[in-house]
Amino acid sequence: AHGLYMVEKYERVIDYLYPLAQTVPRKHGTFRELFIRQLFLVAEHLNDAIKANQLSRCYVLDGSLGQLRLMLRFMVHHKRKLITEHQQEIAQAFIGEVGAMLGGWIKRLKGAKL
Repeated sequence: AHGLYMVEKYERVIDYLYPLAQTVPRKHGTFRELFIRQLFLVAEHLNDAIKANQLSRCYVLDGSLGQLRLMLRFMVHHKRKLITEHQQEIAQAFIGEVGAMLGGWIKRLKGAKL
């Protein structure tokens, strides 16, 4: 059941960030493509983790969420300003909700192994 809830939470991330990604100027087109790919790669890793319910898949998902956070920091940087600080904060909060659920899931899986 927690998996479906995480998917819903992550869909909010996509719904928020995809339109922002589309406003990225053409001169940053390569980055925009990478960012959009990362948005959906996280979704893929989330689905893989839910299906497998394995620690290793959860760690892959955690890594791809981390990469998404890094890309948001890149976007908000004062030299680029592809998104505003406010937009970054909202996105980070949405991602943080998914990350917190993932952290709980990892704890449960670790507990089951002991």
